[in-house]
Amino acid sequence: MENIISFLSQLLLHCQRSKRSFYALISLLLLCLLAYNSAAIFCIHVPFPARIPPGPVSFVPENVTGESRMYTSVQSSRTLPSAVLQSVKEESSSAKFNTRFPLLSKNQNLVVFTNRTSMHHQKRRKKHWPHVKILGSEDTKLFEARVMRFFTQNSSDSWCKFRFFMTWISSVESFGDRELCSVESLFKAHPNGCLIIVSSSLDSRKGMQIFRPFLEKGFKVTAISPDFNYLFKGTAAQGWYNQLKRGNVDPGEVSLGQNLSNLLRMGLLYRFGGTYVDTDVIVLKSFVGLRNVIGAQTIDLATGNWSRLNNAVMIFDEGHPLLHKFIEEFALTFDGNKWGHNGPYLVSRVVSRLSWKSGYNITVLPPMAFYPVDWSKIGSLFKGPQSLNHSKWLIAKLRQIQSQSFALHLWNKQSRRLKVEHGSIIENIMFSSRVIPHQSSLQNSDDRKRILKV
Repeated sequence: MENIISFLSQLLLHCQRSKRSFYALISLLLLCLLAYNSAAIFCIHVPFPARIPPGPVSFVPENVTGESRMYTSVQSSRTLPSAVLQSVKEESSSAKFNTRFPLLSKNQNLVVFTNRTSMHHQKRRKKHWPHVKILGSEDTKLFEARVMRFFTQNSSDSWCKFRFFMTWISSVESFGDRELCSVESLFKAHPNGCLIIVSSSLDSRKGMQIFRPFLEKGFKVTAISPDFNYLFKGTAAQGWYNQLKRGNVDPGEVSLGQNLSNLLRMGLLYRFGGTYVDTDVIVLKSFVGLRNVIGAQTIDLATGNWSRLNNAVMIFDEGHPLLHKFIEEFALTFDGNKWGHNGPYLVSRVVSRLSWKSGYNITVLPPMAFYPVDWSKIGSLFKGPQSLNHSKWLIAKLRQIQSQSFALHLWNKQSRRLKVEHGSIIENIMFSSRVIPHQSSLQNSDDRKRILKV
């Protein structure tokens, strides 16, 4: 009997231990399940970089049937500097790939997406496109109405005898004395001209404060945000621009704003006609009589023919077919990694192919017209007299520029950090271009006038 009781006691104890083990096992399973769910919710998925395309891919903008091709031409990745490369590769349910080119994360000119790289967040990600402020207005009717109202607000012939355009893709604060001097020189030579600065930053209350002194003097200047949809509608650039907004165009290492400015000036002249002038160009005399004109930057000394054109100053009729070809060339051959490829080199390529054909005739002026000093020698104009012989050279060069040139390109990329020395050619030209009183201009004015009369 005692043995039976002992056996039952041991069995009861074993059952109690088994029950505790069972509950412990259930609890462990629940904890594992909870940990798994927490990891699924809070973990960050870091995608591995996709393999960089081995070579350049061709780009063709949207064709007349509405079909688009989603690739742009880029140089081989071997030409890019070493940096952290990111690449997003998405696959749709139909097995069609939307390839995005590698982006240099440290380059501020490139498109940078948010950290949400999953294809499920594609639509949300595109709303954070970083260059929307540069691209400007999307209200086509408003843009066209503002431009035409400014040009035609007074029906008299003298109201807007000359149509001028400039572009500004930087901040309001960076619009400085040199740019203001360019505006002043334009009105000094064309008091009856109308100037539109196409800019999202200057098209603001703070931006218009900059131009108040001009308005108080009766000069006609305003700033209007650009509308690329309107300017490029019906051209090859429309497809290129749409792909740019979708993130399917590699902007390259050259500033995207600079390349957009190259395209913008062509669209403005194509839609409205008139004269485009860079903000680092000082206008020296009236452009009256110039029509469908572009300037040569360099010439071939052996033949006397131009070897390179420049697009810092362009004068064209509205709808000129050559402008249409410029826009088409930009869309078909865009390369954001080559400086000048979409600007001076572009107009040179197109004019060399088409200038001899009927309907594309223009006048190419010699370098002395707009580019009297090459970019590599622009520093000589900022230096004051170093000796008697140097002083004589300065006077002779100043007289030559003032008598033979319509404008002077300052090549801001090379000269923006140069100091304007007293007695230099640039100081004299800037002083003679003033139409708004400046405190700095009133100082030593007798010395400046004496130098001008030498």
